[in-house]
Amino acid sequence: MLNIRKRNLGWQQLRRLLSTAIRQRIEDEGDWFYSSEWWAPTSAGDTVFRSISDDGNGVVSVVACPSSRPENRYWARTENWLQKRYEKIYPRREHEGNFRILGYQWRNLHFNDETRQSTVKIMAAYRDSHPGFIFLMQQAECLAVPYVKSMVSAGLATIASCKFDLESAVYGRKPMKILCIGHGGGSIPLFLASKIQGAEVHIAEIDPVVISASVQAMGFPSYSIMTPNGSRAYSTPDPIEEVLWKGIHERIQLHKSDAEKFLLENKNLYDLVFIDAYDGEDIFPHALWDTDSPFLNALADQLHPEHGTIVVNLHSDVDFRDADFNLPGSHLLPMGKYISKVCRSYKEVLLGSNKSSYNGLAYVVSVPWVCNTSLVVCRGLGKSSRDMVMKTIMSRARVVENILDLPFSCMQYLKRGFTLVN
Repeated sequence: MLNIRKRNLGWQQLRRLLSTAIRQRIEDEGDWFYSSEWWAPTSAGDTVFRSISDDGNGVVSVVACPSSRPENRYWARTENWLQKRYEKIYPRREHEGNFRILGYQWRNLHFNDETRQSTVKIMAAYRDSHPGFIFLMQQAECLAVPYVKSMVSAGLATIASCKFDLESAVYGRKPMKILCIGHGGGSIPLFLASKIQGAEVHIAEIDPVVISASVQAMGFPSYSIMTPNGSRAYSTPDPIEEVLWKGIHERIQLHKSDAEKFLLENKNLYDLVFIDAYDGEDIFPHALWDTDSPFLNALADQLHPEHGTIVVNLHSDVDFRDADFNLPGSHLLPMGKYISKVCRSYKEVLLGSNKSSYNGLAYVVSVPWVCNTSLVVCRGLGKSSRDMVMKTIMSRARVVENILDLPFSCMQYLKRGFTLVN
């Protein structure tokens, strides 16, 4: 869920140009520089999906807005890639028509026409032989929303700091179990499965309407959908989806399930967990941070004891701070009414407060450009001073950027308001 307060973009654009000059990398099509393309209100775009939720999210809609990137002079390269993939997977069908790209769009998921829950970029294409059949492909490497980049950067840099061999997982030499609580448009699980060959990503999403929106209007692979008994909803993938997602969608499991129920019924051991689960009223459910809840205690049991890392998206519209949770110096975060309590709850349950406590720590970072906060709780990262912990994670962030060939800097999403939770 996104909580945004637009900031002065003039300086941010200048800083982007300066940082690009210092470190050359592939263009980040999800850079905040392009936020004006998808920031428009719902009335400025075309509604391509709209349905009523029975699970607390109100009216669920997807709004499409034009994207300026990639420019159409680069489309032929992708069309050629699609054609070669198709001929390789289906060698006897190579003469069934060429692939053609119609264009690229931003797709924004909204709850109740107000709350912007997720933003992704999709490619729309078709085949000459079936011009009436248009398929969508979410652009997995394009993370548009700053808090999503913050969660991914913090999670990967932190677990890499705990002696977890992330490089082996990236190249498929080592398995990596990842859980996502809350689905939205599916940008985080799709990004992770695309970038980390050894990743097996489980998603628990309570609302079937949100699942339908992501698949029908946001280019998320339908083959990832699971049934209540744990089997694939589709026994074999659609031929076009196989071309788009072969090697990726097999490693994603999208479960229609309450988060607590999912954890209680599935005994997995997760290396990395992402939680982004706000409802249609923009509320982070109390059951997901209550220290006595079955959810947090089941989560503690299923988090890897040596390096398990959890990242939680939190946000607030006000600067309310508990008197006993004042942050030192200039490291101030937008603290909402419950944020400090959420931080303490996760640290207490996941790290423990008695003799059986795990070695680990918790910290928060403030997300650039928006009023979100990323909470990170990690087992295995030794307790130390704020500066030493930050130095360790920052050094691994550089490694993560290189291993995953990221189009953005992780450090940009880690250094602002870095504060240990005491």
